[in-house]
Formats: sequence, C-alpha cells, structure tokens
Amino acid sequence: MTFSPQFAWACGLSVYVLAILALTRLPYEAMVARGMAPIRAVYYVRKLVHMFAGGVGSIMVPLVFTDPWYPLVSGLLLTVLLYITHVTGWRFYWFQTDDNRNDVKFALMWSSSVSLLWWILGDPWLAILPALYMAFGDGITGIVRNMVIQQRSKNPIGNVFMLILCAPLGWWIGGLAHPPISDWGVLSAIVATVIERYEFGPIDDNILITVAASVILLFGSVLGPIF
Repeated sequence: MTFSPQFAWACGLSVYVLAILALTRLPYEAMVARGMAPIRAVYYVRKLVHMFAGGVGSIMVPLVFTDPWYPLVSGLLLTVLLYITHVTGWRFYWFQTDDNRNDVKFALMWSSSVSLLWWILGDPWLAILPALYMAFGDGITGIVRNMVIQQRSKNPIGNVFMLILCAPLGWWIGGLAHPPISDWGVLSAIVATVIERYEFGPIDDNILITVAASVILLFGSVLGPIF
C-alpha cells in the first residue's frame, strides 16, 4: 500500500505540530521555575505555539501541498483535539486556560481561511497570508505586550511590532500573485494590525484578523493593483 507525498507531508506536519504542543511545556516550566507568574508564562507559550505551529505550518502549505483538502482536514482535526482537551478538562495547561478557547478558534480559522482562500483565489501563497498575520503578527504582538505591560492587554505597542512584521509579508506575498497585488497585501496587513486590537464577545482577534485580511485580499484579486 502506497501513500501520496501530500498525505505523507500531512502526517509529518501533524506530528510536528503535536510535538510543538508537547515540547512547549518545557519553556513554560522554565519560566515558572524562575519565578514568573504562571499566567504570564501561558501567554508567552501560547504565542510560541502560534509561531512555531501555526506559522511554520502555514509556510509549508504552498511548499508541499497541491490540494487544499490536506490543510483543511489537518487543521480541523487539530481543532477537534484542542476542543476535546477543553471540554474534558485535560488541557495543555502550559498554553490553554479555562477562561477562553482562543486556541480552538485559532486552529479553526487557520484551516478554514487557508483552504477557502486557496479554493477561491487558486493561489496557495495568497491563501496563507491571513494565517501568517494571525501566527507571526499576533504572536509578536503578544510577546511584546507581555514583556512591556507584563499582562494580557491590547496595548498599541504590540500593534507597532505587528505592522513592522506583517507589512513586508503582505508586500512580498502579494507580489507573488498574478497580477501582483503588493499594495493590497500591505493594505491587508494594515487592516489586520488595526483590527487585532478588538474583540467582540466570542469573536476574538483570531477570527477578526483572518476574516478582515481575507476580505481585503479578495477585493484585491478582483480589482487588481491599486497603483
């Protein structure tokens, strides 16, 4: 029995993500052992998971997959796993908390945004751009805020660093489209950075970032370059 290379990559990346979820317990325990408040350590580790699981996984999508079904199914399986750990109480306590399920929403928005944009636009690189904002942009935002404010907050200093990171990503990946839409890529980064500061009840920044950036990219693909 033979497996397709895409299936093998899906399995391999799934194992990688699960390893990240498990191994990030180590920096959590190290930070707590040095006297850091556990909740601050959780916020740091959550952003590490964002970047090393969601971010690296996003970059790999256009490199190893030719079918959006694989990231969709893999992401949904991760969503189910994270949801189960919440409802059973068997949480990954080093990055999950009982007061929100934002990690579940992250996995859900990752899988849905990447696959849907890929199907609509036919471009896997544009498809991963909102996920990169959510993974790396929101990741650096949380780390900076945790270092400066030393608690979970929506301080704008984090957004400054998010834009510094996301704007070049938007410009570069937008430029890979046909025709190139680097200007729309930068605009999507700006919108994602601004809207990251808001949450509306169960609609958290993971949802807002991916939806807002996806809408901008859809407009850009239809309207073409601004300049």
